[in-house]
Amino acid sequence: IGAALGALARWQAGLLFNARWAGFPLGTLLVNLVGGLLIGMALEWFGRQPNELMKLLLVTGFLGGLTTFSAFSGESLVLLKHGQFGMALAHTLAHVVGSLLAAWLGMRIVAALI
Repeated sequence: IGAALGALARWQAGLLFNARWAGFPLGTLLVNLVGGLLIGMALEWFGRQPNELMKLLLVTGFLGGLTTFSAFSGESLVLLKHGQFGMALAHTLAHVVGSLLAAWLGMRIVAALI
């Protein structure tokens, strides 16, 4: 259930945002950044309030379906194939560094609230 809902949310984000910035798949970046933030929050929360079933539903299911490493990888390769080296580098850095920072921020938010 969680994975299906996450995948639907990712698909909707792609429809809404990918056409907004020509040449840059913004929808995939947004779901990966939001997913990074939410996984950081979830890991901090479930580290303090263990609930394996909810963790499975939310982290493995929903966030696993929402975020996508394969789409990000494919989009980066398409940018490289079309000679858009600067955009490919920006795309790769935005996903990797952005997701790590978002996860860290999510952990800090929950740590401050609990």
